[in-house]
Amino acid sequence: MDWKKYQCLSGSWLKLLAIVTMLIDHVAEHIFCGMPWAFYHILEVGDRVLTPYVLLRGVGRMAFPLFAFLIVEGFLHTHDRRKYGRNLLLFALISEIPWNLVHKNLLFWSQQNVFFTLFLGYLGICVIHYYKDDLERKVLYLLALLVASILCRADYGCSGFGFILLLYVLRNHKLYMSVIGSCFLSSHWRAGLAFIPICMYNGERGFVKGNWLKYAFYVFYPLHLFVLYLIKLHLYT
Repeated sequence: MDWKKYQCLSGSWLKLLAIVTMLIDHVAEHIFCGMPWAFYHILEVGDRVLTPYVLLRGVGRMAFPLFAFLIVEGFLHTHDRRKYGRNLLLFALISEIPWNLVHKNLLFWSQQNVFFTLFLGYLGICVIHYYKDDLERKVLYLLALLVASILCRADYGCSGFGFILLLYVLRNHKLYMSVIGSCFLSSHWRAGLAFIPICMYNGERGFVKGNWLKYAFYVFYPLHLFVLYLIKLHLYT
């Protein structure tokens, strides 16, 4: 079978899908969670109950694998890897207050947003790439980043960090990536659905071109968290 004919999604479409699924997940988590209709029983099979809330959160599980894959692609195709990493860290810091507000209604919280996980995963990819012939340093630096991911308590934590490295190592083997990646995410098995569009990726950049549109995808994360916080504040206070 010629799989190439199914590879019709550019990186831009993957970014858009990642943002949409993330938004669905966060709206369900922070807005719909207090609405009775969201827990209406659509289907019951044994002890398992399907509700609109469960369905929407299930769709939202696709977001992180997509973002993780895009981090790998970003590393491979960016013209300035230092600047790419700097942008990830910058927006991790910018996103922290909106993240704290929407989760705990506090300016400071002990857990960190997912941008920190993506940033640490990106650094891990850099370590694997630049120290590929120096096993001792590579292991030492990766362990240091793993510890940092645990202490940081960022969203998806050390498992998210390891997942990004897994996608990088298996980047040239989409079938193995999909199978092993889905097993890696077995506790959130619905996240494995993200490998369907990932396998449909054609390696092209797509319609996201120019700094304005590129940075719009970065800005969306802290902006949508802050908007959700304002909506949540209006509805539940």
